[in-house]
Amino acid sequence: MSAPTRLAIEPRGLQREVAARYVGVSPTKFDEMVEAGKMPKPKQVDRRRIWDRFALDAAFDTLPTETDPNPWDD
Repeated sequence: MSAPTRLAIEPRGLQREVAARYVGVSPTKFDEMVEAGKMPKPKQVDRRRIWDRFALDAAFDTLPTETDPNPWDD
């Protein structure tokens, strides 16, 4: 008898630390971005705060793209 196959399911709701890592910033920077409206506010599930992965994707898509070269990179 073969072992059962596990389905790889990506969670849609992410805890704060995971949401920050998902968009590539520290939890502190993520908090600043949420406060500034650059990232979405969390959903409330009882006493837990979780971030919708799809909302994070949409917010990330609206972040500005670097257009000018950084003079410190030379």
